[in-house]
Amino acid sequence: MSKIAFLFPGQGAQAVGMCRELEAELPAVKALFDRANAVLGFDLRAICFEGPPEALEATDVSQPAIFVASLAALESLKATNPDVVRDCQGAAGLSLGEYTALVFAGALDFESGLEVVRRRGQAMQAAALASPSGMMSALGLDEAKADELCQRVAPHGRLWKANMLGPGNIVVSGDASALEHVEPIALELGAMKCIRLAVAGAFHTPLMKPADEQLAEVLARVDVRAPRIPVYSNVDASPHDDTDAIRKILVSQVLQSVRWDESMRKMLADGFDTFYEIGPGRVLTGLLKRIDRKTPCTNVPAR
Repeated sequence: MSKIAFLFPGQGAQAVGMCRELEAELPAVKALFDRANAVLGFDLRAICFEGPPEALEATDVSQPAIFVASLAALESLKATNPDVVRDCQGAAGLSLGEYTALVFAGALDFESGLEVVRRRGQAMQAAALASPSGMMSALGLDEAKADELCQRVAPHGRLWKANMLGPGNIVVSGDASALEHVEPIALELGAMKCIRLAVAGAFHTPLMKPADEQLAEVLARVDVRAPRIPVYSNVDASPHDDTDAIRKILVSQVLQSVRWDESMRKMLADGFDTFYEIGPGRVLTGLLKRIDRKTPCTNVPAR
């Protein structure tokens, strides 16, 4: 029997028009957007369906939008293949997606999860505006070369490894002044190419302070329960049952690197052999194929 895991996408997966078809087809998706609008105090449905893109891409909007859209895609899977949802034995989410995974696993209810995600997005947006910064993908470098890249760029500004996504797929994050010098050094170190990411700031670095402290205050006020299935953390690639540990992990995730490659390898080692990427985009399916070409990953889109 297959051992099924669900993967939930992170920021950058959003697209104008997402969930328009699902809402027209499924009353459960319409109810999700009604509940989301009540929590958020603005019309998330309108921004997801109609845009404009710049409104959807803002960190404080895109994070709630992807969270809700991923849960809408989950509703479509419940409607078409409920046995898969019932039989799922583990989950993980890329950065923001970890909150979606925790809601699916019963550690957070929908409203609490959405409120935390909303406040997280606001705090991260504010931190990004306070310090000119960003993120860049350096394709083709391993971790040792990425460490060397950060050291060599240091005279121009602070730079950290932010996302370890898979073989040769590392994202660095830091000061805008540092990012201006990344590409020539990265290419010299063997990178195939560098791609500047369309994000507001240097996520998953110390430049996100004090967003972590603000998130801690919000998490302290919400009810967190032990997940009914393992949810593998971005920070240490391990599942956690203790609710205080889950809170601390989510807070530290704001400043620490996303260890996605390690998380996927741990899940594979723990026997998961059938994956579903649930939500907008297909990034996680592509990353898994780079890590283990033979393991199937089915996309459940937020169409």
